[in-house]
Amino acid sequence: MENKKLGILLSTPPSHPSVQTVARLCSEALKQHVDTYLYLIDEGVKNVRDPRYTKLVGEGAKVFVCAYGCQQHHVPTDGLDQRISLCGLVVLANIMKGCHRFVSFN
Repeated sequence: MENKKLGILLSTPPSHPSVQTVARLCSEALKQHVDTYLYLIDEGVKNVRDPRYTKLVGEGAKVFVCAYGCQQHHVPTDGLDQRISLCGLVVLANIMKGCHRFVSFN
């Protein structure tokens, strides 16, 4: 049987309360064996090096980061964990289409 799939979009900066909420939601989903896809966009790209999110990568979350957002917000991408994908909105559209549930934190 196929695992459930959860897609999450985060567009808020590190100071926003949603950052903690999303990290906890992803962690709980992974504990329940839910395939978890996280897409960081807009100011959310500033969270790419946050230890809560790098930990999620190690726990099995698939993390995607908007390459254009990194450029716009001057977020360096060198030295990122190779399991984090820099990509564009086509990937986000595919996540939205392919997941059983999709939630957005703006």
